[in-house]
Amino acid sequence: MKLAEREEFFRRLASAEPEPKTELTYSTPFQLLVAVVLSAQATDKGVNRATTPLFKTHPTPAALVALGEAGIASYIQTIGLYRTKAKNVAKLAKIILNEHGGDVPHSREALEALPGVGRKTANVVLNIVFGEPTIAVDTHIFRVGNRTGLAKGKSVEEVERKLLKSVPAHYRQHAHHWLILHGRYVCKARSPDCLRCRVIDLCSFKEKAHV
Repeated sequence: MKLAEREEFFRRLASAEPEPKTELTYSTPFQLLVAVVLSAQATDKGVNRATTPLFKTHPTPAALVALGEAGIASYIQTIGLYRTKAKNVAKLAKIILNEHGGDVPHSREALEALPGVGRKTANVVLNIVFGEPTIAVDTHIFRVGNRTGLAKGKSVEEVERKLLKSVPAHYRQHAHHWLILHGRYVCKARSPDCLRCRVIDLCSFKEKAHV
């Protein structure tokens, strides 16, 4: 896409959702971190169903450390890969408590050193908690970037690099939320709803339905 098209692309998404937010439920930065770790290969709705009672009774790193791996697993067993995720959450809670004073670190290196935290999770935390203009590329954003022509790439890292270059700077803060929502509810994997798409005329998808 040309600069003018990219500008118009995000102008339309922004006009529809001026202040987009994550659909994960949380009250603190630590709870957001845990929720994002749990969201890998799981839906936000499924994660929220598990974390609502978990965070109500065990809202802090200290509380989750005390609960332990088995206790955490009992709350999140409806989520895919829950045993591995319970192990990671128990370990990262302990590290945050012992090495970071109970606070989520404001450092990509420190975040990615936590069990279960990769680049995507770190980007989400850096963006939402610390206001950094990062773009967390998940399956939705990877699909939208490639399908629309906004940022084509064969890997998540390549799409992220291209998005950071192609998204106009004044839209970068909320770009990943707009793209996730667009991919989740309009530009869906199996049946893209092109007739509801606000940016259909800017999209390069060859199989799109025309209004």
